[in-house]
Amino acid sequence: MTTTLLGLLRKRRSVRQFTKQAIEPEKIDALIEAAVRTPTSRGNNPWEFIVVTDPEMLERLGQAKAHGSGFVANATLAIVFAADTTKSDVWTEDCSIAAMMVQMAAEDLGLGSCWAQIRLRPHNEQRSAADYIKERFALSYHTAGECRLSICYDAY
Repeated sequence: MTTTLLGLLRKRRSVRQFTKQAIEPEKIDALIEAAVRTPTSRGNNPWEFIVVTDPEMLERLGQAKAHGSGFVANATLAIVFAADTTKSDVWTEDCSIAAMMVQMAAEDLGLGSCWAQIRLRPHNEQRSAADYIKERFALSYHTAGECRLSICYDAY
């Protein structure tokens, strides 16, 4: 049975409670395919997708923001959506569209997801969540983080 896009939109919700079941490699590949097939302004493809499955790195991602991202430490997969800001003046929109497409693909694959904003959010009083992510993943000077998705099997 084929699920319609409207059916996925009706069903999708933010999932913050996960099982520890690993996500199958073919499902991770499908999520990445959904991301790279996302249209971008003028076809510039400024985005970069950082796939995180390592528990230690997931724990660090959970500490990226001062509030509202600790749940990622319990996920089995996260994807950071970042972009080369010199490639496009609408990189934030391009990353956001890609993140939404991945959320819809996750729902279609029977996975839950939750968006956590990175851009314009504080890590602490001294630095931003985007700078924290940039340091943790050794991103280039011109690369900026937009958001992070936690993807997992829903505990409910």
